[in-house]
Amino acid sequence: MNLPKVRSVVSNPTHEGEKLVLLRVQHEAKAYLADQNAELTSYTLELDYNYWTADEILQAVLPEELLEESPTGFAITGHVAHLNLNDEYLPYKHIIGEVVLDKNKRIRTVVNKLNSIDTQFRFFKMELIAGEPDYVVEHHESDCRFTFDFTKVYWNSRLHTEHDRLVQLFQPSDVIADVFAGVGPFAVPAGKKGCAVLANDLNPESHKWLVRNIADNKVGDLVRASCEDGRDFIRNAVSAALATPFPPYTGPKATRSQLKERRRQQQQQSQTELGDRSTSSAAPPTSSVSPSPTPSRRRICHFVMNLPDSAITFLDAFRAGA
Repeated sequence: MNLPKVRSVVSNPTHEGEKLVLLRVQHEAKAYLADQNAELTSYTLELDYNYWTADEILQAVLPEELLEESPTGFAITGHVAHLNLNDEYLPYKHIIGEVVLDKNKRIRTVVNKLNSIDTQFRFFKMELIAGEPDYVVEHHESDCRFTFDFTKVYWNSRLHTEHDRLVQLFQPSDVIADVFAGVGPFAVPAGKKGCAVLANDLNPESHKWLVRNIADNKVGDLVRASCEDGRDFIRNAVSAALATPFPPYTGPKATRSQLKERRRQQQQQSQTELGDRSTSSAAPPTSSVSPSPTPSRRRICHFVMNLPDSAITFLDAFRAGA
């Protein structure tokens, strides 16, 4: 048969224990097989709604003039799929949304991006076209978990490679000032890497979820959240880091498996030491020299300004005495 997702060998529905090989036999082949006394039998193969892809279904239900660029592409943020439908597809937005919902098991909510964008906080307006009206998402990126209300903050899932690229440029011992931190796509992964981060966003909703994401990812000792104007943050960041320095970098944080292995080794070592004490006298203590303490971190190494449309207009805040 050579059909995707269809098995070529199936059970014979009329004879238990027998198998059938499904073939699409041409007329000439049928004549040859008849001459060879080969036994052919008919088999009904049902391809229901679950078999067809989203694109194939939309090709079948949309008007012919809209088939060339059927809107099957979308971005995913947590359990939300968001589309950007052109005007000619708007009369069919609900059926498009239902098809996207049916064909993607991870998705529970489908929205269409509207033209209006919040001018101050950059998040876009959206309309529900299928699924649940649940916009608080849990999104995983850069080995971090982010939770936020997708209708009230700015988030672009397509920027994950840029998030990773920038974080990779940081040294673990760096101090970072993130002027437009949002819900933390730069700040939280940088904190997990070991960086100390001053993370700011003017949007109170972004700040709320940033605080939540800092706690959920256990980087509260390294990432400090604030909610103020970008210019004020830039002017105050250097003095804030000097006045309240961050703890020194002491190496990468251990993963859960590493912590478990470390505890196992400590238990084995304790048992070995107890056994040694029962068979020999205690060894005299050895003198050791404590290493010099690592200095606290107080000098900002990088300012991150993820506001493509207008970040350049904030450069005046870096001028001395501004």
